Amino acid sequence: MSRPVRWAYAFVDRPAGGFARACEFWTTVTDTSLSEPRGEGGEFVTLLPKGGADACVKVQAVADGDGGAHLDLAVQDVPAFVAAALERGAETAAAHDGWAVLRSPAGQLFCAVPWHGESVRPPVVAGSRLDQVCVDVPPSVYETEVAFWSALLPDWSARPGSRPEFHVVEPPPGLPVRILLQRLDAEGAVHAHLDLACGPDVDAVRARHEELGAVLVARQPHWTVMRDPTGALYCLTGRDAETGGLPRAGSRATGPTTDHRPPNDH
Repeated sequence: MSRPVRWAYAFVDRPAGGFARACEFWTTVTDTSLSEPRGEGGEFVTLLPKGGADACVKVQAVADGDGGAHLDLAVQDVPAFVAAALERGAETAAAHDGWAVLRSPAGQLFCAVPWHGESVRPPVVAGSRLDQVCVDVPPSVYETEVAFWSALLPDWSARPGSRPEFHVVEPPPGLPVRILLQRLDAEGAVHAHLDLACGPDVDAVRARHEELGAVLVARQPHWTVMRDPTGALYCLTGRDAETGGLPRAGSRATGPTTDHRPPNDH
């Protein structure tokens, strides 16, 4: 089977007023450095890993709203991928020279961008890896959203998660970012947040993040909800930091840690 998506980026979307603070926090968390700013207003930066690995996290300053997260999918043929997405129910939010901003049936923004040969996944950093974009989906469009991502990414593994409100969309080996679809309890706007896999070291990772300015929101048996220094929510999960899945044999973590559920107000 062909692989239309050759790489994936998790985008940290933050209001312009918190852009610099977000860059400082997330570069430290991921042990990366900032690229030169891009865009008409310098609103895009890439977090550059060390040791020859390829980047998979970027930060964007957004003009409207509280920010959140989105995916950039790097493909060999952008027009073909966009056409496939539109056929499956997406809409074009903005067309650019060589890339496009799309909107899923539930309203989640994502981008189709050219693949530039990225292939080397960054390593685990201080016990954690930023590896998942969780899309929080209103119940009325949840099944449609699951069907959309499953059809758009046929070579990814789309399967039910550990709870009925979760659906995992896992990329082929080597790609750095997975998708978790979460059905919300009530209607509202779709939104997305970032997840880090921490294995059994969630508490140690939490303590480190708090030293960097993050704030604890809620501690659950297998995940911890945090706010970064800009006020945006993200989660530390008990998933294995190397594989993204269940903890390996011998881990101190137990139970269904493939997925997580943030508070209802998320």
